[in-house]
Amino acid sequence: MPLFGNTFSPKKIPARKAASLSSLHTLDRSTREIELGTDFGPPSMKIGGQILKFEAGEWITESGGTVSNKEMQKLKKLNMQLEEENNLLKLKIESLMEMLTETTVQYHLMQKEMEEVKLH
Repeated sequence: MPLFGNTFSPKKIPARKAASLSSLHTLDRSTREIELGTDFGPPSMKIGGQILKFEAGEWITESGGTVSNKEMQKLKKLNMQLEEENNLLKLKIESLMEMLTETTVQYHLMQKEMEEVKLH
């Protein structure tokens, strides 16, 4: 016989509420298939105003063409190479123009000296 009485007496569990609060179980079969069916298509998302869709292992823009990410990186790399080449060619043209200007000035100075020598 326990000294202080039986202190362990679990409370009764209250009855459960309705199993589902969703109204989808009241819909007819065709509507349920549309809402919960397995025909969901490829995953897509919208980032910065562009819609991207995941197809064949790559993210493809849905709203602006079908250039893949790899192709875009190749095009950006090619664009940078062409810009660097263009800058190099601009520098070469600039140095050639300076050289031409210098030789033209020297030619005119020599021509003046020749005229002065002819006069004396």
